[in-house]
Amino acid sequence: MNRTLHAGLKMLGLLSLGSLTLLNAQPKPKSQAEVAALQAMFSATDMDTRIKAGDDVLLNFANTEFKPFVLVTIADAYNRKGDNAKMTVYAERAIEADPKNYQAMLMLATGIASKVRENDLDKDARLAQSEKYANDALAALQDALKMNAGLTDDQWAAAKKDFAADAHQALGMVATSRKKNDVAVSEYTLAVNTATNPDPATSVRLGQALNKAGKYTEAIAVLDKVMAQPDVNPQVKQFAQAERVRAVTAKGAAAAPAPVK
Repeated sequence: MNRTLHAGLKMLGLLSLGSLTLLNAQPKPKSQAEVAALQAMFSATDMDTRIKAGDDVLLNFANTEFKPFVLVTIADAYNRKGDNAKMTVYAERAIEADPKNYQAMLMLATGIASKVRENDLDKDARLAQSEKYANDALAALQDALKMNAGLTDDQWAAAKKDFAADAHQALGMVATSRKKNDVAVSEYTLAVNTATNPDPATSVRLGQALNKAGKYTEAIAVLDKVMAQPDVNPQVKQFAQAERVRAVTAKGAAAAPAPVK
């Protein structure tokens, strides 16, 4: 039930292909050929085409001011393909090109946290790395400039909330791996409450954390909301149902009278 991070998609949705020069970060294409190459990348409808188009930009326009955007776009495409290794390579390059690239930080925070396993020898180090990326992203978001000058203040505030929600989800995943259930509940709650359109999968993670914390009534309420939502991914709904059964069973067991000795 690993959530696909939508930071790259949000970025693409905020960019206007017809007004690339309006970005507040003020990158400027140096030629019409560069504009065409960037448009080919941003308008690609499948991930392999987007990756190739992005690599073409980097190859043919080595000094492009859009390098951080291109790198994080390619990282996002690999993330969607489920190629965590290549996502990591490009996301790290994006941060090298722009140390405040919160989209790349969020992909890495979630990507690392989702791959950590209980018996990994480097578990603690990787969780610390994920935690740092998430916190660095939250810090970078504080004074982040609008990605498109055409956005209203309200639209940009909403976008920043969604990015922050992704960071809190990653921190919840870190806390879950550390078996810090109360911290996980707090972080997933922040993720759900911060997002403008909460991801049902995050709510299921919250329900799971509530179960582990022994808060079965709250878990049932959260999971009931997920199951009542229309158009929820069937797999997410299946996880919600299974987690609800655990909550109901555990709540019943906790309420049962102790056996007479």
